[in-house]
Amino acid sequence: FVEGEENCEPTNLTERESEITTLIASGLTNKEIGEQLHLSHHTVHTHRKNILKKLGIKSVSELTVYALNVGLIQS
Repeated sequence: FVEGEENCEPTNLTERESEITTLIASGLTNKEIGEQLHLSHHTVHTHRKNILKKLGIKSVSELTVYALNVGLIQS
């Protein structure tokens, strides 16, 4: 990947990132996600930050649209 070039390859999330994305898009808080996945809410926060950066997304609503588009959640 050369800086300045558009990368047309889809961004692949890890299994854990996809799981957390699904839960975020479903409306759960970091604390609720942490309890469900047996992680600290700080770890969930770090995953959330990394997911948004990886996807180039700036809000949870955009993340929800992404999750709908790739089939992680259904409307």
